[in-house]
Amino acid sequence: MSCWGRQSELSFTIFNLIPKLALILGSLVLFSCASISEPDPELDPGPDNTTNEALTGQASEAVSVEHALAPEPAPPKTRKLLTVSAVGDIMLGTDFPNNHLPPDNGQHLLSGVAQVLQAADITFGNYEGTLLSGGEPAKLCRNPKRCYVFRSPPSYVENLQVAGFDVMSLANNHARDFGDEGRLSSMTVLTQAGIHNSGLEGHFASWQVKGKQIGMIAFAPFRGANNPLDIKAAQETVRAFKAEHDVVLVSMHMGAEGEQATRVTFAEEYFHGENRGDVVLFSRSMVEAGADLILGHGPHVPRALELYQGRLIAYSLGNFCTYYGINVRGKNGLAPILNVTLYDDGEFKSGQIISARQIRPNGPILDPGHAAARLMADLTRMDFPETPLEISTTGLISVKASAAQE
Repeated sequence: MSCWGRQSELSFTIFNLIPKLALILGSLVLFSCASISEPDPELDPGPDNTTNEALTGQASEAVSVEHALAPEPAPPKTRKLLTVSAVGDIMLGTDFPNNHLPPDNGQHLLSGVAQVLQAADITFGNYEGTLLSGGEPAKLCRNPKRCYVFRSPPSYVENLQVAGFDVMSLANNHARDFGDEGRLSSMTVLTQAGIHNSGLEGHFASWQVKGKQIGMIAFAPFRGANNPLDIKAAQETVRAFKAEHDVVLVSMHMGAEGEQATRVTFAEEYFHGENRGDVVLFSRSMVEAGADLILGHGPHVPRALELYQGRLIAYSLGNFCTYYGINVRGKNGLAPILNVTLYDDGEFKSGQIISARQIRPNGPILDPGHAAARLMADLTRMDFPETPLEISTTGLISVKASAAQE
């Protein structure tokens, strides 16, 4: 009961007994309440009212007990970090229509960059072609000297294992070079080697890293693959996948091809009459649906990076290790390795473009001139002039301080 309540009850009782005494006692009670409710400013040390509580006896004791029982504030929750290493197109040699396989079963092809790839929690690549013995090609080669039909021995999966690959896309225009049999064989060979994969329509990769559930969905505008041209359906797929995963990676094999295709067009792109999709619209739509990292390939040249809603988009990682049949001159020979550090909810923290290049008959080797990083930095500034990303001449990727504070 408040002091004013005690005053009213006491005044009423005493007034009926002894009117004069009631007046005297009422004045004393009023003085007492005023003393409690209006402490002397000179005795008030601040918000904790320590000195005033000491003056109020039992009230002080009650407040002190309440403070003692109050729980300590929980320490801020620290977020784990995940590292991803991602590269573009890989084709380790073909035995069709003629034998164009590398010596020593291709064991040397990835040795120059294996140490970089092995260091990440998740290492991704796009496998162009098939891992298959025998079979019948699904494409007709009119000129055997210019035949873009690729078949590598299943044993070559060991080269991917040793290099450190954890997950691969099988959504591209060469995954069905030997029809559905070829892609299914690649899926089986990769899975048996412990390498997750996605590409076949309705087939997605899911696994755990550092206690977090990771998912990867690979899209390509080709027969039998997860279709990126139906953006609404793709969003629904990603949204459902995100509901069951902490971090979702999306791979896209999209865009025009060749050295003249380094710029994103912000429109649908075509190659030989095929609709290869609007890579910006698709990527941003996937982020809006819950994707955390978009990894592009298909143009055979590097493209820009974009930070969209805190998520990183790599519009093309170019060629990486393509032993035969694919042009590696000029920009086509640049082989960037995108290293990204994510928070465990998928938000981008930092990264680096590690530059490599292909010089046949070897696989990719590290490039001290940082040509891939410099090109991707220039393209990022040109295609996304308002970007919050900063890319150094050696490929370090960070978020500008002004953007990080927003």
